[in-house]
Amino acid sequence: QVQLVESGGGLVQAGGSLRLSCAASGRTFSLYAMGWFRQAPGNEREFVAAINWNGATTYYADSAKGRFTISRDNAKNTAYLRMNSLKPEDTAVYLCTAEVFPGNGQYYTAWGQGTQVTVSS
Repeated sequence: QVQLVESGGGLVQAGGSLRLSCAASGRTFSLYAMGWFRQAPGNEREFVAAINWNGATTYYADSAKGRFTISRDNAKNTAYLRMNSLKPEDTAVYLCTAEVFPGNGQYYTAWGQGTQVTVSS
């Protein structure tokens, strides 16, 4: 079982920066790719960024390219999302996710509870 806990959200002025953290606990050796999604009120959950197990490969939504950077520190079992040049439309609950392969043919996606990011004009 993998548990994910996000932190680092808050209120920031447009153009500012935040760094979100996602701390994983439990069966972390079975944890592979990790990523970030976001969901604003009335909106569907949308993909933001993802990173593979060793950090060598990253993926970004078009809205995040050039502004956001995903990274991970496996020694600390933590993934990060650095967000620069924030815009009001970035306002959302940001959720951390992880692909988990227990090793017996099982697969599931773990989710954190989310951290609120609010960007003022």
